[in-house]
Amino acid sequence: MIPILAGAFLAGLLGSPHCVAMCGAFASGCSRARGGLLAWHLGRLTGYAILGALAGYFGAALPGPAWLPGALAAVFLIWFSAALAGLLPEPTLALPGLTRFGQRMLGGPGLGAQLLFGVANGFLPCGLVYSALSFSVALADPASGALAMVVFGAGTLPALSAAAIGLRRVMVRSLTTRRILAAIILIAGLGSIAMRSGLTGKSTGHDHSSPSAVPR
Repeated sequence: MIPILAGAFLAGLLGSPHCVAMCGAFASGCSRARGGLLAWHLGRLTGYAILGALAGYFGAALPGPAWLPGALAAVFLIWFSAALAGLLPEPTLALPGLTRFGQRMLGGPGLGAQLLFGVANGFLPCGLVYSALSFSVALADPASGALAMVVFGAGTLPALSAAAIGLRRVMVRSLTTRRILAAIILIAGLGSIAMRSGLTGKSTGHDHSSPSAVPR
C-alpha cells in the first residue's frame, strides 16, 4: 500500500498549482475568519475520504482477477491526466444542489459553515481529484481508499495554505505547464499502481478470486 500512498501524496503535491488555480479563491475566502482555513481543509479532506472509500469499495466489488482494479485505475489515471493536460475534455458532473449548498456555507457564519463548505468543495468536479481516485480504485478497499485520498489532500495543503495567506501564488496559466504537471502525475501514478499490482515484483493486489474479496 505504501507505493500507492506515496503516489497519491505526490499527485497532490505536484498538482497543487492546479488546486490553487481552481480553489485558491475558496481558500482565501475561508482564511478571513480565525480558524476558517483549518476548518475548510478538514472539511475538504473529509469529502476526499468519503470519495476514496466509495472508490475503494468499487475496486473491491469488481469481479475477476486481482490485477483488474489496478488496470482499471490505470485507465482512469490516463484519461484524467489527458484531460488535465488539455488533450481531452475534462469530465464534469452537474451538481447544482451541491453548488448552491456550498455557496450558502461559504457565506455562513462560524467554523461549522467553513467545515461544511470544505466537504462540499471536496465533491466539486475536478480532474485532479478524479485522477487521484484511481489510487483508491487500485487499493480495492474502502478504508485504504479513504486513507489514500486523505494523503492526496495532505499533498495539496502547503500550496493552498500559502496562497490563502498571501505568501505566494502558484497558478497554472500555461498549457505547457499543465501538460508537464499532468505528465509527472501520470508517471508517478502509473508507477505506483504497477508496484501495487505486482507488475514490478510480487503482487500485493486484492484477490478477486476469493468470496471474501468483496467487503460485507
